[in-house]
Amino acid sequence: MHKEREFLLGGLLGLILVGMLALAPHARADRLKDMVSIEGVRSNQLIGYGLVVGLDGTGDKAPFTNQTFRNLVNKFGITLPAGTDPKLKNVAAVVVHSSLPAFAKPGQTIDITVSSIGNAKSLRGGSLLMTPLKGADGKIYAMAQGNLIVGGFGAEGADGSSIKVNVPSVGRIPSGATVEQAIPTPFNRGDSLTFNLNQSDFTTARRVVDAINGLLGPDSAKALDGTSISVRAPRDSTQRVSFLSILENLEVEPAEGNAKVVINSRTGTIVVGQNVKVLPAAITHGSLSVTIAENPQVSQPGGLSGGQTVVTPQSSVTADQGSGRMFKFGPAATLNEIVQAVNQVGAAPGDIMAVLEALKQAGALKAEIIVI
Repeated sequence: MHKEREFLLGGLLGLILVGMLALAPHARADRLKDMVSIEGVRSNQLIGYGLVVGLDGTGDKAPFTNQTFRNLVNKFGITLPAGTDPKLKNVAAVVVHSSLPAFAKPGQTIDITVSSIGNAKSLRGGSLLMTPLKGADGKIYAMAQGNLIVGGFGAEGADGSSIKVNVPSVGRIPSGATVEQAIPTPFNRGDSLTFNLNQSDFTTARRVVDAINGLLGPDSAKALDGTSISVRAPRDSTQRVSFLSILENLEVEPAEGNAKVVINSRTGTIVVGQNVKVLPAAITHGSLSVTIAENPQVSQPGGLSGGQTVVTPQSSVTADQGSGRMFKFGPAATLNEIVQAVNQVGAAPGDIMAVLEALKQAGALKAEIIVI
């Protein structure tokens, strides 16, 4: 039964490719590959600890660096006398990290990032010695080694002055690690694949199901929840790759997102979403501005008076409460109308934040306010 169904699915691949050419793309449609990820197809983080050597006197003096150096030279048959301080200046202890992509095979290479964990001033000119990279399970999945590329640099003068550009204690090695073993994935297991939406949305999930079923036939896909969609797929790996190649280029119109207003309190950036609506509301917002100016006056005595020249302080204090103009939002105001009203008032970002929060408290702002 499985073989018969796989044969039918495989025979339909060519017909589906021809059928997709006849589908007119939606105006706002996105490719499915930009909207979802496949469950089980993911990268995995790797981390390792090692030594960078060959530095120009910019290494660290951490005790764990000396311990690591002793362990290293012991492997080469060199034993340092107890209590000997090697006084390393050209060596730095580092942490190496990278991500192992899905389907990475032994012999392939990946990029790595090398970061100092001691007080090394710079890793420029250094070379990373062979460092095993381990996964969360403690197994070694890659071996790293190579010469560092450091974008930052620093310089110091004898008087203590210094200058730094970027960060000299972090470097990268392109293709600096070789994959030693692959991580198994559930890609070829079972009769179905699960697509997970990057942005959870019930409407988008339903539209993805409708698009896949419209292409492959009824009951080919079903939504498990607002994020996951289960799709029947052929068991044969070659057919499954072709099957996914077709589906990931299928165009689906995503649902409009929730109405949100995002406020960055540190930079004053305010982003108002397209679906934000405002009920009828009248707003006035003014600010008190106090200005203090110092205008010292010089008092010069007469030539024969025997007096002394003195400086008389003179201060002027002014206060301005602002115009406090009132403006009105109409019912169900659009994003464009909100922007125009705010621009007419000439409010600063801080004032706009206060106005939006007050509208939300009054129940006139139909949106979620997110402060980051």
